[in-house]
Amino acid sequence: MPRLSAPTSHRVRSVLAIPAFRRLWLVTSVAGICDWMSLLALSALATQLTSGYTAQSFALGGVVATKLLPALVLGPLAGALADKFDRRRVMVVCDLLRFVLFVSIPLVGSLWWLFIATFLIEICALFWIPSKDASVPNLLRRPDQVETANQLNLVMTYGVAVITASGLFTVLSSVGGFFGGADSALPTVFLALVLSGVAYLIIALTVLFRIPEISGRATEQRAAAPGLLALLRDGATFVVRTPLIRGLVIGIIGAFAAGGTVVGSATLYAASLGGGNAAYGVLFASVFIGLALGMGAAPRMARRIPHNRLFGAAIVAAGVALVLVAVSPHLFVAIGAVMLVGGFAGIAFLTGLTIIGLQVADEIRGRIVAFVQSIVRLTLLGSMALVPVIVGLVSARRVDVFGYPFLIDGTRVVMLAGGAVASVVGMLAYRQMDDRRTEPILPDLLAALRRGEPRQGAGVLIAVEGAPAEETTEQAARLAERLRAAGYPVVVPDGGQRDRERWSAATREAALSGARAKALAAAAVRADQVERVIRPALVQGAVVVVDRFLVSPLVQFGVAAGGHVELDTGELENLAAWATGRLRPDVSVLLDRAPSDAAPRTVGVAGEEHVRVQRLLTRMAAAEPHRYVVVDADGSPDEVAERVFRGLAPVLPEPAQRPADAEVAP
Repeated sequence: MPRLSAPTSHRVRSVLAIPAFRRLWLVTSVAGICDWMSLLALSALATQLTSGYTAQSFALGGVVATKLLPALVLGPLAGALADKFDRRRVMVVCDLLRFVLFVSIPLVGSLWWLFIATFLIEICALFWIPSKDASVPNLLRRPDQVETANQLNLVMTYGVAVITASGLFTVLSSVGGFFGGADSALPTVFLALVLSGVAYLIIALTVLFRIPEISGRATEQRAAAPGLLALLRDGATFVVRTPLIRGLVIGIIGAFAAGGTVVGSATLYAASLGGGNAAYGVLFASVFIGLALGMGAAPRMARRIPHNRLFGAAIVAAGVALVLVAVSPHLFVAIGAVMLVGGFAGIAFLTGLTIIGLQVADEIRGRIVAFVQSIVRLTLLGSMALVPVIVGLVSARRVDVFGYPFLIDGTRVVMLAGGAVASVVGMLAYRQMDDRRTEPILPDLLAALRRGEPRQGAGVLIAVEGAPAEETTEQAARLAERLRAAGYPVVVPDGGQRDRERWSAATREAALSGARAKALAAAAVRADQVERVIRPALVQGAVVVVDRFLVSPLVQFGVAAGGHVELDTGELENLAAWATGRLRPDVSVLLDRAPSDAAPRTVGVAGEEHVRVQRLLTRMAAAEPHRYVVVDADGSPDEVAERVFRGLAPVLPEPAQRPADAEVAP
């Protein structure tokens, strides 16, 4: 919703104002810091407990392997437990176990127990994360807050937590070195692990006593759910048979395969650019900077491009950026290209989580989250294991490009192939998830990249769609009256019956008989209304309330006028976009009613046609939930009007942001 979306600071404050989510976010933040600090501490401890370069390398690899291995074995089971049992109890038990395991590592002080404890800690994390992520949408007040909530969690987990954990570990090491000298490394690591364990104990108590809302459904209801095997089978069936989730999984495989390619070859790639560890560090930091920028830009882009389209497009763009990394001749060019890879990956990551939170039912959300996490880890582990082997098989060769020496080695070839694979997989994901295939994505992408809006003025355009024509006309009038009473300058263009009269006169006087000709006449009526009334009112800052603005009139006029001739829906949508100059409502109110109730009351359109129109509108609302407010149209007109205003209240400008009262041309 380009005009009604609140600033980022307002969206963040509104989400953090929810006590249950705020406490869960703080818990997630502390857990993220502990995870990163424990990774540093465990890696340092592994090298302290071994001697020799080979043994230390093996120990470091063992730490990474034990952190990734549980997801490959128990990932789906973790999601099933999150959907069957009380999620709060699952989180508390996992945190208590992590407390015990972290504290036990310094007490035992051996390498074998470090590996075993790390493996068990990762199992706890594997069960904890799906329960937490699946609970987030249930703690929020509105569906549109899911994206902001995910953005806060990701920025903290992959941004602030990384910096904070590194800083804490550095401070602990510095303090230990100041007091203990050269022999202080081991106690410092032990202290970091104990602090992480105590933090998880505090998290467990906080979740148990301060966030009861995480439990969601009653424990009895979860216990009455099918057995674990049935839950696993149902979850797998849902992934396979649902195009949206199937495309999401395909896209994630491509995105993280590309990411694993970068991680697995980053050191050798930095060397090929003439740099060493410093260049590797800069490239590594560039990925995270791009990731943060991408996650920051994703909500703004999602206001112009549906999440279902944005996800696949971002993965394709990340693949193209990885190709640029592969052919970069200089470190500075590579840094920019790597930031692009991270940025598009951040957009895809946040968008994917938002899709799961918005469009996956609570009953199955835990399994989908766990399945996605398992796919992420499996893809990363596989690509990181294969990339060094492939790089070693390609011999380096130096060529001259326009007189400039260019080194082609295994890293370049692997990154080039990884970028191509990510682009192809992104296209497959896009085709699976896109439910607006009749509309090209390029105009949406160009609009999303523009800093400003193509429309002039500070006005707001609200459309009332769906239901029989007389009901949308009545509800549009009621909404306009309510907005005027609230202090908004409101314009209601002639619509409904007046539009039909103008369309009938145009078709009668021009002796139009074909369905296409009459649809063009309907487009002309709408184009005249937009240019003569709607755009000038928006320029003056008014709230324009339109009865059936975009799809309904053209679909109804087109099909009804053609008798038994049914025009293509895509052609009608394109015609509507052309007639309005691609002007779209900031928000559309969709009056939703079961077809069996609505069809007999439809005036001027056959019952089956009303059903088709309603299905079309419902599909558009599902594709772009940020542009639609779906309202139950069953009940008295007063009850429906109250639902409409209540549904619009969260997205209307704040009282301080309302346009000043002024005379607005009708």
